[in-house]
Order: sequence, then structure tokens, then C-alpha cells
Amino acid sequence: MKRLLFLCFFISSASFGQDTLAVQDSVKQHSIRKAILLSAVVPGAGQIYNHTAMPKGQKKAFWKVPLIYAALGTSTYFLIRNEQEQKRLKKEYNNRAYLSYIPGDEFPDLAPYDDAGILTLYNQYLNWRDLSILAVGAFYLIQLADAGVEAHFVSFDVSEDLSFTIDPVIMAYRTPGLSLRLNFH
Repeated sequence: MKRLLFLCFFISSASFGQDTLAVQDSVKQHSIRKAILLSAVVPGAGQIYNHTAMPKGQKKAFWKVPLIYAALGTSTYFLIRNEQEQKRLKKEYNNRAYLSYIPGDEFPDLAPYDDAGILTLYNQYLNWRDLSILAVGAFYLIQLADAGVEAHFVSFDVSEDLSFTIDPVIMAYRTPGLSLRLNFH
């Protein structure tokens, strides 16, 4: 019984010590990798993670989340819309080409177009669909990059001790010039 109590006490004290070290390390370091991974899994989660880690007066990353979802949602909407339209135009073109089919029978709004017009519209929507795919990918990568960059600035110190001065100077005892001095304190 004494051994069991000693073992329980030893395990609980060892685990308690590890927890306090883990908490101290997490306070000191803000993980850039975690911010990017969170944004990769759930767009905007890295921005929220960065917002919660910033000091009280500098919190500003949360407002980007609605913009991220608006950009991804809008580009996804156009992707789906262009995909559906190009499939509809492809079906109309195939119906006209391979069947004894009256143009506009299934899609009355396409009746005024001839076969070349349908093919031109199909290619246009195919190009728009491809651009929509690129837009979704671009917005996704931009929000990943934003989460990473914002994570770098969580612990970035902009103190009042930064100074920049330009002073006149004589170089080589005879040439006048200017001295540029940056002070980082």
C-alpha cells in the first residue's frame, strides 16, 4: 500500500512539473507553424490564433476572417456556377451534334445560338471556370501567408527607443559628408 501511494505521489508530482514547464514555454513562444497549420485546416483559424496571442493593445487580426470567407465563398460560388454552365452548354452542343434534336428543346434560352455560338460560350465558361479555380487557390494561399506573417509580428517589439539621426561629418579630415545613425535600444 505504501508503495502504491509513493508511486501515485511520484507520478503526480512529475506530471505537475512537466505541465508548468509546458505552460512557461507556451507563454514565451508563439508558434508560427501552428498558425499556418490552423489556417490550412480551417481558413481564418490562424488569424484568430494570432489575435489571441497578441498583447492587449495590439489585437487586430480577427477582422480578416470575414474577408477571408467572403473571398473564398465568392470565388467558390463563381467556380460552381461556371462549372454548371459549361456542363449545360456541353450537353446542348452534344444533343445538337449527335441527335435529331431541335435546338432549344431542353434549354430554351440557348435556341437563338447556332452550334458555333454554343461552342464559343462553352469555351468562355471553361476559361472562367479555370480562372475561378486559380482564384480559390490564390485566396487560400494568401490567407496562409497572412497567418504566417502575422504570427511573426506577434512578438515584434516596436519601442519608443528607436531613433534615426543624420549628422554632418568630415571624412578623411577634408571631405564633408553626412553620417546616418540608427539606434535600436
